[in-house]
Amino acid sequence: MVINTRNAAQHLERVLACVQDFDEVLICDMESTDATLDIARAHHCRIVMFPKGEHNSAEPARNFAIQSASSEWVLVVDADELVTSELRNYLYRRIQDPDCPAGLYIPRHNRFMGHYTRSIAQDHQLRFFRKEGTTWPTHVHTFPIVKGKTERIPVREKNVRFIHLADESISQLLQKTDRYTDDEVLKHAGRRNSIWALCLRPAWRFFRSYFLKLGFLDGRPGLVQAGMAALYQFVEVAKAIEADERSKQVSNG
Repeated sequence: MVINTRNAAQHLERVLACVQDFDEVLICDMESTDATLDIARAHHCRIVMFPKGEHNSAEPARNFAIQSASSEWVLVVDADELVTSELRNYLYRRIQDPDCPAGLYIPRHNRFMGHYTRSIAQDHQLRFFRKEGTTWPTHVHTFPIVKGKTERIPVREKNVRFIHLADESISQLLQKTDRYTDDEVLKHAGRRNSIWALCLRPAWRFFRSYFLKLGFLDGRPGLVQAGMAALYQFVEVAKAIEADERSKQVSNG
């Protein structure tokens, strides 16, 4: 299994404590300045380094980390996610199946505003796959491209999931929104960014988060989370429009 890290000491002790039974635990670190590497060494992890540079997320280091793993199958875990014993056993069992798909989407249980959300069925992460033929795009909020069939692990499989420890404050989410939307603009270069997009894309993001992803089940936190999802989309489109306008000014001299 592979964990990408950058100043991840807050939860890393708990994360590593639950993955000791895997064949290999590889830490791909982006020049941490806290106790991340000390914790990794104490747990006898194999460590590789990737330069932080100007990167705002772990995605640019994903391919390097995956290809550095020594196993045929790779499980990618964030430094704030717990792997349940049921998930570990499920994965080891599935790869013995001749019909095992090349990639598996894993359910994730998330926290927000001090509560675990009820809509676990709406968050699956493609994190387990064959190393050969898999590539991970370098932009933020992307899934790996897996060569072959993929499947979702059914939520009915009891406790077969990630437990997401992060419980980010509104302030932290706003900081991430500012950082990550810069990369989103690059990722979606060439997309038409009209006034309609500025209105409709945030509205769709709110609708998807609050209704389709069952955010309404989580009361006020669900409403706030849907609003933050809409804000993220609004900021992304606004930055793209700003970039377009500046480009026109340069072109016009």
